Amino acid sequence: MKIFIAADKDGFSLKNQIVSFVNQAFVSDEMIDLNPKPAIDFVEGTLNLTEHLQTNPDALGIMIDGYGVGSFMVACKVKGMVVAEVSDERSAYMTREHNNARMITLGSQIVGSKLAENIVKEFLSAKYAAGRHQIRVDMLNKMA
Repeated sequence: MKIFIAADKDGFSLKNQIVSFVNQAFVSDEMIDLNPKPAIDFVEGTLNLTEHLQTNPDALGIMIDGYGVGSFMVACKVKGMVVAEVSDERSAYMTREHNNARMITLGSQIVGSKLAENIVKEFLSAKYAAGRHQIRVDMLNKMA
């Protein structure tokens, strides 16, 4: 599975740590760092990430900025994106399993490095359950 990751200047250091973590913990997955240098701002970085997700329908994405909220707001405005701003492991897992979220946003000033690794681990480990959840996912996809 392809995993795209991006960050603005506030999330850049944490992004680099997450890239290393994923490359070690998920060796069968392909981590693609979309910006070896920080994005100018979270809007630019988020739009770049969502464009890659739209052209790679089986891929997942992670965007890191200072608080996670800005990137979340940008991604929600992009047609076809189901995204969640998360700051705990359970939410990261459940948004993938129940909502088929393809992207999460993290705030580097909200979560520490170890918590961020655990969040990413749960998000990437979860599988979409479909079934009764598909009705809600269809509703989300119609909205955006």
